[in-house]
Amino acid sequence: MLRPEVLATLCCPEDRSALAIADDSLIKEINTVIRGGRLRNQGGQVVEHRLDGGLLRTKGDVIYPIIEGIPVLVRDEAIPLAQLGHELPDE
Repeated sequence: MLRPEVLATLCCPEDRSALAIADDSLIKEINTVIRGGRLRNQGGQVVEHRLDGGLLRTKGDVIYPIIEGIPVLVRDEAIPLAQLGHELPDE
């Protein structure tokens, strides 16, 4: 996956916050919803590709996909987690 020194240089392209590697249970949940054809990215497109992993924004509201080992840090490709019924932690 990503080396720690590489991860430390990456940030959210929208709000410049730090990114963390999403845990396997979240990726599994996202991939289940993708298989059902019910998940959309911020650009409004149905997410069709299974994720190998993901980078979670500090707020915990958006995940940037990792596909074939490559982080996709494009704002419209981010996946809002509210679609999964996840609530944001209190700020």
